[in-house]
Amino acid sequence: MIDPFAWIAGWIHETLLLPLLFSTGEMEWEDTSFMWALFAVYGVLQVVINYAICVPAERYFPLARWERRETVAMDVIYTLIARIGVFPLVTFFGFYWIQTAMNGWMTDHGYIPPTLESLFPALLGLPVLTFFIYAVVLDSADYWRHRFSHTFGWWYGLHALHHAQRQMTFWSDDRNHVLDDVITYMWFIGAGLLIGIPPLQFPLLVLTLRLVESFSHANTRISFGWLGERLLVSPQFHRAHHGLNAAGRNSCNYGAVFPWWDMLFRTADFRHDVVETGDARVPEALATGSWLAQQKGGLALSWRLLTRPRRRKVAAE
Repeated sequence: MIDPFAWIAGWIHETLLLPLLFSTGEMEWEDTSFMWALFAVYGVLQVVINYAICVPAERYFPLARWERRETVAMDVIYTLIARIGVFPLVTFFGFYWIQTAMNGWMTDHGYIPPTLESLFPALLGLPVLTFFIYAVVLDSADYWRHRFSHTFGWWYGLHALHHAQRQMTFWSDDRNHVLDDVITYMWFIGAGLLIGIPPLQFPLLVLTLRLVESFSHANTRISFGWLGERLLVSPQFHRAHHGLNAAGRNSCNYGAVFPWWDMLFRTADFRHDVVETGDARVPEALATGSWLAQQKGGLALSWRLLTRPRRRKVAAE
């Protein structure tokens, strides 16, 4: 039976990527470029799945209604760039290249890099359980990355672009500053390398986690119930994180997929009364500006928050 996704990836590989690699003298990437194409196809599939699940939820069970949705259109652009362009480049080429080089260096020096299965032999032959454990560890790492992005002023200046959206929908998941995305992917890659995730599992893990994370941004009043909301981050749980009263450096509900970390470290808020989102303290350009204006505004806000203590000290003197 022909795999339609592999067939599409093969067509992209032969028609577009191989001629490009040949013309640039980079044919050593011939094999891995097919995997990039395959994960780009999976990125498209993820967007389609997100659309199929989230659009009905937002249309038939909306939490907030708006007459105009211009800012949502900008979030769609962010999603397409992130899921189809940046995701396969970073998660496959970046992770694959770094792990291959690192493992080769370690092996040359007589050290065999550990994996989860080698550390815990009982996991051998249990790929589903191993995949779940990898997902839990990555989500734990992402909890701290997200929490730190609200702790350090300069970092929140970048992350504020994500929080500036007053019309939050499932498209808002990828509404991020470029530098904030760079930090996020570096954080994920570092965590993945630390626990020895196999190169081909890493993109699948990120895809799976981001699928849940997208739905958590959906503009819907669908509830997972008391127990469900304590097992998986729901739209209402994550909306409290984006609420007007929770914006900035004193937020809550930092977990992306599992609320366990918020419950463990006492940052969980299970209120269901949050409707309005956004951060009224950030420049308006971050909410309604063009893509370039939002990126420039995030940089300017990050610099202002970074240098604010220094300016206060100078003023006091």
